[in-house]
Amino acid sequence: MGVIITLGIVYGDIGTSPLYVFRAIVNGSGGASYETVLGGLSCIIWTLTLQTTLKYILITLRADNKGEGGIFALYALIRRHFKWIFIFAIIGGCTLLSDGIITPAITVVSAVEGLRFINDGIPVLPIALLIIFVLFFIQQFGTNSLGKSFGPIMFFWFLMLGILGFSHIIHNPVVLKAFNPYYAYQLLAHHPGGFLLLGAIFLCTTGADALYSDLGHCGYRNIRVSWIYVKTTLILNYLGQGAWILLQQQQNIPIAADVNPFFASMPQWFLLPGILISTAAAIIASQAMISGSYTIINEAILLNFWPRVKISHPTSIKGQMYIPSVNKFLCIACICVILFLRESSNMEAAYGLAITITMLMTTTLMTFYLYIKRKPLFIIFIFLLSYLTIEISFLIANLFKFIHGGWVTLFIAGILFFIMFVWYKGRAIKNRFTEYINIDKYFNLLKDLKQDETVPKHATNLVYITRANVTHEVESKIIYSIINKDPKRADVYWLIHVDVTDEPHTMTYRVTPLIPGTLIRIDFQIGFRVPTKINQYFRHAVEGLVTNKEVDISSRYASLKKHDIHGDFRFVLIDRVQGFDFEFPVIEQFIMDSYDVLKNIGISDEKAYGLDTSNVVTEKVPLIVTRGRESKMSRLLD
Repeated sequence: MGVIITLGIVYGDIGTSPLYVFRAIVNGSGGASYETVLGGLSCIIWTLTLQTTLKYILITLRADNKGEGGIFALYALIRRHFKWIFIFAIIGGCTLLSDGIITPAITVVSAVEGLRFINDGIPVLPIALLIIFVLFFIQQFGTNSLGKSFGPIMFFWFLMLGILGFSHIIHNPVVLKAFNPYYAYQLLAHHPGGFLLLGAIFLCTTGADALYSDLGHCGYRNIRVSWIYVKTTLILNYLGQGAWILLQQQQNIPIAADVNPFFASMPQWFLLPGILISTAAAIIASQAMISGSYTIINEAILLNFWPRVKISHPTSIKGQMYIPSVNKFLCIACICVILFLRESSNMEAAYGLAITITMLMTTTLMTFYLYIKRKPLFIIFIFLLSYLTIEISFLIANLFKFIHGGWVTLFIAGILFFIMFVWYKGRAIKNRFTEYINIDKYFNLLKDLKQDETVPKHATNLVYITRANVTHEVESKIIYSIINKDPKRADVYWLIHVDVTDEPHTMTYRVTPLIPGTLIRIDFQIGFRVPTKINQYFRHAVEGLVTNKEVDISSRYASLKKHDIHGDFRFVLIDRVQGFDFEFPVIEQFIMDSYDVLKNIGISDEKAYGLDTSNVVTEKVPLIVTRGRESKMSRLLD
């Protein structure tokens, strides 16, 4: 059963590639010669073997982070060893998101275009747009009921691919020669423009990085076992398309430039069922990329690569989420791509360029991972050299698509990169100006403030969120808020610290009573895939302390305490803002200005932490207190 479920989750993108790959190769070569067909087939077979099977199935899937995969999970494994490695993770993440926009567009349009083989007057574009719109619209309701059918549908999809391919191979078995890599070498080295065909050939392996991202949903055993079935049926179908093309040549039947061999090779009686199954597979592939985009953004938020945005969970299925802002962006972007490029053949140029960069980033991060795992240096060198050679070759070939549509995905990736880079660097700049002080020397002062009835009580329980990693340290701004800025008397002061761990699903906490009954610190360890519902976690921790009689949260007011009423909780959030009398260097100032704009786009800290906004106060404090130059002003005496 796990293998069937895996088919519906993991292989949507790479599994629908037969819809357009061979057509792209034939159109890119300017015709379907014997050398082009066998050379293209050989390149496909060995690309699936070296790139997908060897790199991802056998090597990269081993780099699991407590069962989770994907470029951000890989980054989390190595970020403590190489602080500057974040740039590779950002580039890989935003290019993967960018190509995820093209996936629904090209797969749905390619599938619907099959209707033209039944009636050339069928309006493909409106049908494709309607499918895309409905697909994104239903995300808010969850896809639990639909998701149960994804595995069986994809099983029959791959079965259909294999049977269709085999039915043509038996009539023209010469295509089996394509297993010999010599034909791939001949195409790339001697065929005019053969090297540039790598841009089309690369489309057969798009989805390999998404496959790695789905490791946590399916497990590496299910992925590896199901890949045997998937790869077999894919190769059978590609060989079948090649056999059909060669058979048309042998019978002197011309093939029009706009003919898609995938649909043209189907028996006429099976055309309509084949189109319907293809459309269902395209929808499933699109759904997988949409769900994957939600996961990537969620991880980016917790790794400080993305502004906090609203995240909801429409079903009870673990890990299934819905991010309204991301859903709207993806929907609008997909519709714009379809309206702008119109034909799936035009989308082929835009498809693949960005994902090549993602694969290069994965190769780079995997190299560092192998290094910290102390693998032999010669193995690391062979891995790096081999896949840099392969993927840079694909990249160069794909760059020739730039002016023909490749700029679309790179433009989107550039916008996403700007957001991620600015948010990460902006947070880093602000943290650079955070001053931490030892809280021990304020113990007596806090005890006295608690007992000083001349100071109006601010709250029974006063809660601050601190970024200090050391238990006995706290931001100077928090002490300033308690003591100097409208002195805040409370019966119990709480310090909450949230540490996003490199492991995906960590949910632990540690309680440190700095001043028993007066000052308590709670450190939460939250995995990078766990939502930061701080209010919920804090309530759970407090209830545990009350049960163990480690703290008394009952109201200190006599009339309320008499009736066993719990005391109130008030949260104070410190918002560090840039003072008008201080400026950063030009580049940093641009980053901070952009950071402030992005901050307004995201949701507030109290919403992100899941706090009750009626009990939250946000205090703005200057990011830095500037001393400035020595003043030359002098006092005039009478």
